[in-house]
Amino acid sequence: MIPVLGLVVGIVLGLVLGPEVPVWMQPYLPIAVIAALDAVFGATRASLEGIFNDRVFVISILSNVVVAALIVFLGNQLGVGAQLSTGVVVVLGLRIFSNVAAIRRHLLGA
Repeated sequence: MIPVLGLVVGIVLGLVLGPEVPVWMQPYLPIAVIAALDAVFGATRASLEGIFNDRVFVISILSNVVVAALIVFLGNQLGVGAQLSTGVVVVLGLRIFSNVAAIRRHLLGA
């Protein structure tokens, strides 16, 4: 219940305050969101399987975001930022869909 309340409060604050993302951070934000979503779906899957660990979740979300941002940063420095960003999105997207499929199988028994 508390995580859902935190999510609702965060969404409301975001809508009311309307924060602006600094220009230098704009290439990294979508990648960070996808990396965080990967960790959230992984945690949901682990919770349904009864193996969820909050420390692993925190480390997973932080490491996913940092590694994804570093890959995008490196790509920008090398002049191939769009290609590496696409690679990060594809890899994390595959992991997200894999976790969603496992969640679906667990919930529907299929």
